[in-house]
Amino acid sequence: MDVFQAIYQRASVGKVKSDPIPQELIEKLLAAAVQAPNHFKVRPWRFYVMRGAARSRLGDALAEVARLQKPDLSAEGLTAEHDKALRSPVIIAVGVDAPDNPKVIEVENICAVAAAVQNILLAAEALGLATVWRTGPAAYAPGVKAFLGLQPEQHLVGFIYLGFAEQERQIPERPDFQDRTIWLD
Repeated sequence: MDVFQAIYQRASVGKVKSDPIPQELIEKLLAAAVQAPNHFKVRPWRFYVMRGAARSRLGDALAEVARLQKPDLSAEGLTAEHDKALRSPVIIAVGVDAPDNPKVIEVENICAVAAAVQNILLAAEALGLATVWRTGPAAYAPGVKAFLGLQPEQHLVGFIYLGFAEQERQIPERPDFQDRTIWLD
């Protein structure tokens, strides 16, 4: 699959099979991720690959965040929050290192990590895998960051849910660039 085909047919897929993802495919995705550009070659990305029981432990952290943010949430609501971590056989949480070099600008690290995530999404498409990139309140919650070993000042740019699509995916209609482009000559 060429890069343009991957770009144009990539779509978020929320429903995936529970089939395990081979280790070598996950490693291909991570190898593609680290090809993203980054200033000063600081490699600001952190990948946390969760499979098996690790997803349930993430679910515990998600439920705790929900309990703290919504004290009146029912037991069913807490279970639903927990079970978000069980929606796919693999979740890759992606964090950003805080700059430790005064020349490095924080937003450039965040942008580099977002580019790494896009590389994962496109590589997954090329390999026939389904993905969805999610954030939400949990991505900013100190408890989830602590679960992953991130420091409070580090960013978590999201969770990539990864699996094999349950059904034929629908490629969404996307707007073109015309109304968002100004040509300067």
